[in-house]
Amino acid sequence: DTFSLWTHQIKVPISAMKLLLQDRPDAASATLLCELFKVEQYADMALNYARMNASSTDYVLRTCDLDALLRKVLRRFAPLFIQKKLSLCYEPVSCSLLTDEKWFSFLVGQLLSNALKYTPSGEIRIFMSDADTLCISDTGIGIAPEDLPRVFEKGYTGYNGRIDRQASGIGLYLCRRICEKLSVGIRITSLVGKGTSVFLQLEQYEFHPE
Repeated sequence: DTFSLWTHQIKVPISAMKLLLQDRPDAASATLLCELFKVEQYADMALNYARMNASSTDYVLRTCDLDALLRKVLRRFAPLFIQKKLSLCYEPVSCSLLTDEKWFSFLVGQLLSNALKYTPSGEIRIFMSDADTLCISDTGIGIAPEDLPRVFEKGYTGYNGRIDRQASGIGLYLCRRICEKLSVGIRITSLVGKGTSVFLQLEQYEFHPE
């Protein structure tokens, strides 16, 4: 409870700093806003990690327009795309999904955050690889073959984590846990120096609320 309270409280000065910087339309302020966005992402990750390990979690399932959900997440990450000069290739998915909008948005955001972090140039692509599989693909540095089987383990950072000393090994672990809760399949393919693709299997069975 103390940890969750601290995470909520830290968002107050973050929001205040964002408002102050938005009144200063210059390059330095834009860069600081991007860094503040990353701080906010880390705070959200910490809060969701605490929530994930709680005895009860506030899942609210409803049918969501997946395009609307994805566009909302992408708008939040737009400044990072601009800062890193990365292209976004988004292909409308034209489907709906029974899910918890907040947790699924966090899942997509975390995967986008990883793609942005490890893609120095090129593009990030979001599309349906088949009728029920959402793919987030990048042209980044890729993941070593020996690391792929362990990327969802808690605390595991692998070779890329040794290059980026700030890697926590928590992000993909949280993604796997959220996928388990939402009955979404997740798998990753990657080639070093070529990029990484994350596949979210969205196939669902008929839902009968009690």
